[in-house]
Amino acid sequence: MTPPSSTPRAPALWGLALLTFSGTLAMHIFVPALPVAGADLHASSAAMQMTVSLYIFGLALGQLVYGPLSDRFGRRPVLLGALTLYTLAGLAAALAPGVNALIAARLFQALGGCAGLVLARAIVRDTAAPRLAAQRLALMNLMMTVGPGVAPLLGSAMATQLGWRSIFYLLVALGVANFLFTWRLLPETHQPATRQPGTSLARDYWRLLRSPVFLGYAIGGGCATTSIYAFISAAPFLFIEQLHRPAEHVGLYLAILVTGMSLGNILSSRLMGRFEIRTVMVRANLLSAVAALVFLGVALSGHLSLELVLGTVFLFTLGAGIASPATLTEAISVVPHLTGSASGLYGFTQMMIGAGSAALAVVGPNPALAAASVLAGAGVIAQLSFWVALRARVAG
Repeated sequence: MTPPSSTPRAPALWGLALLTFSGTLAMHIFVPALPVAGADLHASSAAMQMTVSLYIFGLALGQLVYGPLSDRFGRRPVLLGALTLYTLAGLAAALAPGVNALIAARLFQALGGCAGLVLARAIVRDTAAPRLAAQRLALMNLMMTVGPGVAPLLGSAMATQLGWRSIFYLLVALGVANFLFTWRLLPETHQPATRQPGTSLARDYWRLLRSPVFLGYAIGGGCATTSIYAFISAAPFLFIEQLHRPAEHVGLYLAILVTGMSLGNILSSRLMGRFEIRTVMVRANLLSAVAALVFLGVALSGHLSLELVLGTVFLFTLGAGIASPATLTEAISVVPHLTGSASGLYGFTQMMIGAGSAALAVVGPNPALAAASVLAGAGVIAQLSFWVALRARVAG
């Protein structure tokens, strides 16, 4: 019998990118349609924003679950099951008779969509040597930054031209396409010899949770980056109801802000070549925190304008884009042989902070003030968390 190849055949990168893209696309594409869907379902803005915050919660939970499941049962069966859930939940959302049904459907859609986000990266690591894997992951990460910029524009156009339910029919079609790709073209890439018992994984997570260095980076990284979900969640109501801008412009404004994140990612690699990673991390978040505090001052004074909102939040996302890879690099380096577990737990923490930030953005009748308060608080907490991590590392 011919021995199996030590490195499985690499699947098409476009297919893996599509799997990765689908989970986050479903989050961002629906945001511009929140007011339209809320009016159609006779739901409050707080209830509609729950369709965003619970979606983020689902993405967070899935990052902890799908890795161990795929280690035990293989990548393909877990992915096929998750894509079935994603597709059926999208159909349920499209047919939802009320806001409660829509919220439940969105949660299950996230639990299904998260699999592509997690397992596509695992498949790249399964099928490529370290240098090639890094190149392929970099290309997939580029898709992750482009996706949130395109999604609001697409969602805004579809909601105004075809109705908000058309967004979910598109996501159903994407789920079917991903299922067919996985079924027909994606080989099983997981090596049985590398499978890890659940008890070992639990010990790894517990060791990381007891580390003040890791917790400082994880909490600080989440506050520095995914707290922006507070603004994304509040944006349609802020722009339409407070700044009196047309609904079809919301997607464009969000795309401009996502550009700040993408630009930050580009600058980050250059800055980390010239300065220490920790210096880049702390100073980038300081930029975000100052921008958020200015935004808060504008909201408190009642001098809101489109230019001030876009300008301050653009600077926040620029700082977040610079800090994000630096913080992740530091977090997964705390315990070198637990890189995978640290990556999953870090991602879970990020999404949980994002979900909490989105939920807090619905507090009170003033979306701008709520979003600005969350961003400013997150910026300050991130700086304190980084300080704790750096002090603990020196002490250790």
